[in-house]
Amino acid sequence: MLVQPTRRLFTAEEYHRMGEAGILHDDDRVELIEGEIVEMAPIGSRHFHAVTTFTHVLVKAVGERALVSIQGPLRLSERSEPQPDVVLLRPRADYRERGPHAEDALLVVEVADTTLGFDRGTKLPLYARAGIPEVWIVDIAGEAVEVYRRPGAGRYRDVERVGRGGRLSPEAFPDLALDVDAIL
Repeated sequence: MLVQPTRRLFTAEEYHRMGEAGILHDDDRVELIEGEIVEMAPIGSRHFHAVTTFTHVLVKAVGERALVSIQGPLRLSERSEPQPDVVLLRPRADYRERGPHAEDALLVVEVADTTLGFDRGTKLPLYARAGIPEVWIVDIAGEAVEVYRRPGAGRYRDVERVGRGGRLSPEAFPDLALDVDAIL
């Protein structure tokens, strides 16, 4: 008889307790994806540049209207807590106690240098199921930003790809016009 091994899936609470117990460390580059602890890809220079530059542009553009979170946790469900590259959050006073959740996110940005397939195939459906209203995937190699809006049934109904020379505006702040060149 062939016996299949059973996978042990973790909750977000168990994941955090692993950190408190010293099983996971602050410098471990991991995130919780559908109950599995997944190692994140190393951050290369192009990825670093895109995240840092975009953060600078976004912080200046939104001012006090939103918070900009960089590579921090975002609780999507009891079994998923990814660490998107950039999240535009509703201002709240209680993040210290509870951390940001899906309903707090106005915009999630994933920068894809070597992770485009994972960001599109795994993370994007998670964000859609969690009701994240807008996701941008910065495709470094393709020199474009993919814009996903209107989540429903585990996917995004509106998809647009904007290349160099184009401009983008987050739905939450339509008055902001961000140059794709400044993001890349």
